[in-house]
Parts: sequence; structure tokens; C-alpha cells
Amino acid sequence: MADLGSDLAGELSRLDGRPYGFYKDLRGRTYGLGALRLRFEHVQGDPFAAPSRLRADIPIPGLPERACRSPEARRATADFVHRAVIRELAGARRKTGSGKSGLLEILPVGQHVLERTAVRLGQDGGLRFRLTAGLPAAGRRILGREAAALLTGRLPQALDRVLTRLDRPQLARHVQTVEDQLALRRQLSAHGLVAFVAEGSSLPRHSGAEDRPLDGAIPLEVPPALACELEAPHAGLLRGLGVRAGVTLIAGGGYHGKSTLLAALAQGVYDHIPGDGRERCVSVPGAVSIRAEDGRAVRGVDLRPFITALPLGRRTDRFDTDDASGSTSQAAAIVEALEVGATALLIDEDTAATNFMIRDARMRRLVPDDKEPITPYLDRVRQLWEERGVSSILVVGGAGDYLDVADWVIHLDEYRPHDVTARAKDIAAALPQAGPQSAGSWPPAADRLPDPRSLDPSRGRRAERVRGVKTRTIEFGTEEIEVSLLAQLVDPAQCRMIGDILLACARGLCDGRRSLTDIIELIETRVEHDGLEVLTQSGFGDRARARRFEIAAALNRLRSLRLMPQSKTMS
Repeated sequence: MADLGSDLAGELSRLDGRPYGFYKDLRGRTYGLGALRLRFEHVQGDPFAAPSRLRADIPIPGLPERACRSPEARRATADFVHRAVIRELAGARRKTGSGKSGLLEILPVGQHVLERTAVRLGQDGGLRFRLTAGLPAAGRRILGREAAALLTGRLPQALDRVLTRLDRPQLARHVQTVEDQLALRRQLSAHGLVAFVAEGSSLPRHSGAEDRPLDGAIPLEVPPALACELEAPHAGLLRGLGVRAGVTLIAGGGYHGKSTLLAALAQGVYDHIPGDGRERCVSVPGAVSIRAEDGRAVRGVDLRPFITALPLGRRTDRFDTDDASGSTSQAAAIVEALEVGATALLIDEDTAATNFMIRDARMRRLVPDDKEPITPYLDRVRQLWEERGVSSILVVGGAGDYLDVADWVIHLDEYRPHDVTARAKDIAAALPQAGPQSAGSWPPAADRLPDPRSLDPSRGRRAERVRGVKTRTIEFGTEEIEVSLLAQLVDPAQCRMIGDILLACARGLCDGRRSLTDIIELIETRVEHDGLEVLTQSGFGDRARARRFEIAAALNRLRSLRLMPQSKTMS
């Protein structure tokens, strides 16, 4: 890479007044600005176009040793520095000239501490920043001196202020909070838990569209019957609500906090920032939220555990549809999650298909079992736990049949949990219903091998196009993949990463020989070994790591997806 030392200011001054296209001369170049090295990854072609992408490397920023001691500490430190850069740039926001001229920005973040491409802390302690800058222009003429002030003045000065004024006690707290969450999460299985929520946690959110904690929310109180204790390396011994492995029901009246608790458990697969209220709420990494999704595509999924003997002899061992019903989509979501390693399923009655969840005694009498192709979840939930080791956490308000299959029943009353397991068992015994029926063995499924010919990111004769739109959709070629109902997709930057992975699948990762599970395993192995950027589009600072479950979910929702023929699958 060319290193032109301090010549960037002179270069920009020479471009002053020339047509905007001359900025392209900067693309791919690296300039030294003291200790900082600035590289132009992409240069916009127009002041109104998407801003230019910059990479800034600072070799030895002088961070404390504890900030770099492990991959988890480096992720937490990068997140802390990232947030400091956001505040610094917001305080120095300045527009100069046409369009986006003079704007200097970095990826916005939420309440989660994710691995991101915007700020990366290397093992050697070096920091890498990826930012965007609107290169200044008047109309479509270069404002070279303003560009020099932006890139050789404001940018390095902002980063220098961030690093020299870094609040080290707060940085230590940030790192320790993440390390505590990781330690708590690692202890869950050994204690027979799928989740833990420390006493005093604040779970309600500001609104459905705002993930900040709700002001004035009731802190979690845990009765002795539900309490357990885990040790955090920094916070010490923590008392909290232990959600045990097996089948757990969360019951209670409407608006008493059932769905709020389940949502917090779903988010417990991620680390949270200090002060979020959920920073001591952790769940096993394999916890997956499941819901009905009318109208989604299903490709080659073996639905036989839940759906068999469809009218007209339609197969369910390799089921295909472009327009799934609520029950079919929920069955598919469970099978797909299990395929890539789910160990706990989180289901809220409010977003589930009723006919998939239960068939009561009266309906069984009206419609005989041999005329009903759906095996309700009620009939499989014990088998999932006892034979496959997969836990279920279910929010129920009206499906009393689940009292027959529950190991634990938590009653939420004004956001306060109570253990009502014994009472629930007494009620189930006193008011017997049809209860769960024998569903038979869980049928073995063949591997699903995506057909690479069905992954086409192009738009007719146009070049490849892949783009994440917030957490709503992923544009892949001519198709839009609907992902808005994936509750554990928490950051638009994760959508962009998934888009990049789908593109990598189209470029060879999917080869017609690897199963979907193999593909997901390969993705995780590469990211763990070589970092997030190994599978993301080069030079972008707006990507964040997504879990294997959401990656697989997006691929499964691609309507164009086709599978290799069954004979090849079984060979």
C-alpha cells in the first residue's frame, strides 16, 4: 500500500476546484497522519451518493492490558471505544458544502455488545476504525481545503480525543460486565439451567421500537422457591431466577409481564451494556424464539414430527410451499432450528398457531385423530426434552393442557415471579383433560443440501445486489427475504452480515455437496478462526455478527431456494 506520509493535505489542496470525480484518485491509497494510517476503501462518485468509506488504523493506542487479554475483552473494549467515537462525532457534527459534504460518521449501536466491523481491537492492541465521510464539494466541484480540514484535522483529532480522554474506570466496568455475562452463561448447563435472571434486573423496555430500559420499571424480585445462585468473576455471588432445563411454563394474567420475561430470555443469548437492566440476564447460546409466520416459504423440510397424512397424498418428509399456514410455518421453524443445533425453544402463546399448540378433548372428539394431520406441540414437548435434550419455555395464558407436561410453572403477578408448580400439578390432577397423546417416535430426517443454482444474487442482467434493510428484509438479487419476525435479530448490521453470507453461499460456499448444517458450521468455524471480516464484504464498517440460527433462518426463507435431489442427499 502506498504511504504518502503527510501529503494528504497537499493532495487535497491540489484537487481544490476540480470536478468531483477526481476524488477517485484517492481510492485504495493509504496516508500516514502521525501514528494514524488512513486508507480510502471506497470513494463516492457524487456528493449526494453514499459517503466514502475510510479505514483508520492506530497501531498502539496504549489501552490497559486487561482490555486486550481475551477475545471477549477485546470485543467489549472495541464496543466501548465505538460508543465513545459515536459521542465524539455527534458533538462535532458539521456539514460543509453540497449533499453529504463534511459529514463524518460511524455505525450507530444499540444495547447489545456485538462483534462489529466498525471498530476492531487486534490481539496486538492495535485499533482499526471503519468510518464514512462525505467528501466536501460545492455543487460538483471539490472543496479541497475543506476536505483537508476534515480528513487531516477533524478526523484524527476526534480519534485522538477519544483515546486520550478514555474513561478507564468505565472501560473496566464495560469489560467486566461482558466477562460476567459470559461466565454466567457458561455455568448454566452445569447447574441444570437454560436461563438465569439476576435479582434487581429491569426487564421492561421503553417501547416496542426502543430497546432502552423503561423508566420506573419494577426490578425483578425472586422468591426462595425459584432462586438460585451463580458466581460472576467481578460481581461476585449473584442471586436470581433460575429457569431450569426441561419444560417450563410462564403463566399469569394479561399485562403481568409474561411476554416481557420471555423476550428478556430471548435476548439473553447476547451480552448487554452496563445499565441496560438485562446485563445479568443470560440464556444458553442455543435458545431460539419460535413463532408462526403465515405466508413464508418452506423448502424441503421434514415436517413429519408434527404434520403427516395430508389430503391428496401430499408428502411432508420433504415439504415445499410458497405460502405456509401458521401451523405449518411454526412446525418448519422448529425443525429448522433443531437442524442447526437449537437446545431450547422459546414460544409465546400470543404469536403461536393455536391449532399447532393444542387439541383439546372436545375437538379431538369432533375431529378424530385419523382426520387431523397436525400433531400438536403438546404431544411432542416431553419427547423433545427426554429424548433430544431440548428444553421448552412457553408463555401460556389459556392453554391449560400444558399443565400436564410441565416440569416447572412460573406465575407472573405484577412482574413478580412465583413458583406454582405444585399447585399446577394439583389442578391438572383435579381437572383431568385429554392431555398429551402418544405421538410415536421422532422420524429421522435426511440432510438438506441447498442447490447452488437456486442462489442468484443478480438482478437480471444487472450486477449482484444484496442489501439489508434495517431488521425487516434482506434484498437478495430480485428477491426480498422477510426477516422482521426473527425476534433475535437485534441489529440492522446483523442483517447486512447475513446478506454477505448469502452472497458467499452463492459464490461457492454452497456447492451442492454441503448440507445446510455443514454450511452453517463452516461459516462459524471461519469467523471464529479469522474474524468477522473473512465473510463480509471488504471495506464495510456496518456489519455485526449474527448467530447461526438467524443465518439459517434467512436462508430457509429465501423463496428461490431449492434442494438437491433426494437421491444425492442420501448418497
